[in-house]
Amino acid sequence: MKYIFIIFFTILSFQLAAQHSYKISYTSSYNNKVTPNQDPLLVYTNKDQTVITSAKISEAKASYPYETFYIDRKQTDLYYRIYNFSARKEIATIDADILNKNVLELKDGTRKILGYTCKKAITSINSNSIEIWYTNDLSVKGAPNEVGQNLGLVLEYNRNGNSKITATQIEKIKSIPSTVSELNFSNIVDGLTYQDAVWKSRFIQVPIFKDELINFIDQPKSDSVLRFASGTVILRKVKVPEIKNGSQAFVELVQKSNGDAYDRTGSVFMIAVDQKQTFLDGMKNGVQTLPLYENGNGKQYPGMIRTDGYSPVYELMRFFTPFGINHFNKRVTLKNKTWQDSVIYRQDVSEFLSVMSGKEVYIGTYIGNYDKGGHQVSLELTIHPGGESKMASKKVLPIFNTTNVMEMGGQDYATFFSEEKGLEVTFNLPEDTKNIQLRYITTGHGGWGNGDEFVPKENKIFLDGQMAFKFTPWRTDCGSYRLYNPVSGNFKNGLSSSDLSRSNWCPGTVTNPNYINLGDLKAGKHTIKVQIPQGEPEGTSFSFWNVSGCLIYN
Repeated sequence: MKYIFIIFFTILSFQLAAQHSYKISYTSSYNNKVTPNQDPLLVYTNKDQTVITSAKISEAKASYPYETFYIDRKQTDLYYRIYNFSARKEIATIDADILNKNVLELKDGTRKILGYTCKKAITSINSNSIEIWYTNDLSVKGAPNEVGQNLGLVLEYNRNGNSKITATQIEKIKSIPSTVSELNFSNIVDGLTYQDAVWKSRFIQVPIFKDELINFIDQPKSDSVLRFASGTVILRKVKVPEIKNGSQAFVELVQKSNGDAYDRTGSVFMIAVDQKQTFLDGMKNGVQTLPLYENGNGKQYPGMIRTDGYSPVYELMRFFTPFGINHFNKRVTLKNKTWQDSVIYRQDVSEFLSVMSGKEVYIGTYIGNYDKGGHQVSLELTIHPGGESKMASKKVLPIFNTTNVMEMGGQDYATFFSEEKGLEVTFNLPEDTKNIQLRYITTGHGGWGNGDEFVPKENKIFLDGQMAFKFTPWRTDCGSYRLYNPVSGNFKNGLSSSDLSRSNWCPGTVTNPNYINLGDLKAGKHTIKVQIPQGEPEGTSFSFWNVSGCLIYN
């Protein structure tokens, strides 16, 4: 519940002669090494008030956003948290219990800090061992955080024996400066609302879809969300702000069934625009207008490989829907099992920031299905500045993507691995590179006992005719996701279909990329080849492999 009112909390201009105010400076350290370039914590305190701030905040030099803390000791130790988003926007909350949440155990023994006799107290917070040293010599209370505020003046806070906040200077001052002591708010909210707003202010959110349907319908209607392939593909143009180096980016998709009971292949992708022709052209004009791949098996596969003049899509995330999550939860009940109401798929996609930053891009989602109810999805991109990601500064070159996201628009399944040639792509590398990597996603399909979905198959990757990497993609943890699959088929032996191990995927999971080191490459023409021993068809059933690959380099 949000409640709004105005609090005026001011320090009187006159002070009682017996009242003393103090300014305490603190330094953070780890393993006894002082943290470099820190903004030192400051605590201002007297018998009526404690303020926890920092040197830059108190000097009006801090960058937004920032947080300060106030304790009103005249009104039963009310603890205020104030968050400044900007010079004109702030939010606050009151926590009357936080100072009493941690039960402190007083210990024997004393030590001197800055010439004051300190006593020891310990507690445990979130499985962290906390030790504080506090003094009563100054007849005031205060601390650099909420721990020990009512014991005395805390001069050292020690977490797990290695992370410390230690007082380095204590100054007696006439009064607490009005610049840090005066409170004047009009936006006080409950603690949960406050914490949510603070958390979301720390990163950039780029919303893409909100509760959109991906379903099979004859003539889907487009608005700001474009719909293709009978509604099984949705696409939207979004603006991505300029991104600082070192940032990390994630895509997060929330999915639930809106009527489709089966496990389906899904893909979050971005249109590559580094060449004249794009996959979006094929979505608008028909996939047969895109370059065709042929390898001798008599079939044509449009839009799957890079050519001179055309780039396939960047696959940001490959995911698989479970059997009927949410929509069918109440139709199937099992004792001592509670079905999940949705799946959250989240993946680091920092390597794609170089082709997103400061641009308008088309990002889409595909779920292959033939159901009028289909699936409901929400998708967002989040960007987290100030990290240490080495991937954000990489260049990305899309090479192939055989996931037929325009399946219901006439793009065939990738069955060409039945031929020895498999998938072969010759591309032009624009510059000399060092430590180039292939970001490779692979999943096998063929949903019967001898199909490639259920038979381990070795993937081989060749670069310019030489073996670069080989492995057998296989997932054995599918049973972990049973509670996401209410209408998974069940067998007489007690297993569910969703329990079965598969070729690098499970119903309700993301398939992680492999990062394959290709070494140093010179500018010019190169060839990547993928070979997989695809199984033979049985009747009308056939196997195929969805593989995507892009090069990542400096």
